[in-house]
Amino acid sequence: MSEENKDLGDKAKDAAKGAKESAKEFAKEAKESAKEFADDTKEAAKEFTEDTKEAAKDFKEEAKKSASEFKEGLASAGGENKKILVGVLAILFGQFGVHKFILGYQKEGIIMLVATVVGYATMCFIIGSFIVMATFIVGVIEGIIYLTKSDEDFYNTYQVGKKPWF
Repeated sequence: MSEENKDLGDKAKDAAKGAKESAKEFAKEAKESAKEFADDTKEAAKEFTEDTKEAAKDFKEEAKKSASEFKEGLASAGGENKKILVGVLAILFGQFGVHKFILGYQKEGIIMLVATVVGYATMCFIIGSFIVMATFIVGVIEGIIYLTKSDEDFYNTYQVGKKPWF
């Protein structure tokens, strides 16, 4: 039986040796595959980076072109038109006179701001509520008027003509 055990031991050693060689070969192939994968990934990342840079450059050129066209259109409409900005701010913050300050009407803006502050200060009295409500309504009405006018009418009326109220 000892020869039989010896034969089995030799067979086990040979099998272990073969398994060890197979594992080394597998590890070597895995390293090569990982290296190829890493190289492919690096190359793909480089291509992606180049494509992204090119797309960003194209976007930048298109944005410059669009901005230039917008600027030319604005100039042909009569200069710097603040209609949308002033209209939206009049609706949102009109009771504080923000839109008046943007249009360059400092006196009217101060009047609305002071009236609103006085209204809030006297809110515990009934009159304060009416003052705050009135300044709010004036802001909303002016915002709606600004937004419903054509660009040319707005520019001529409020920026060139300097019409301070309604």
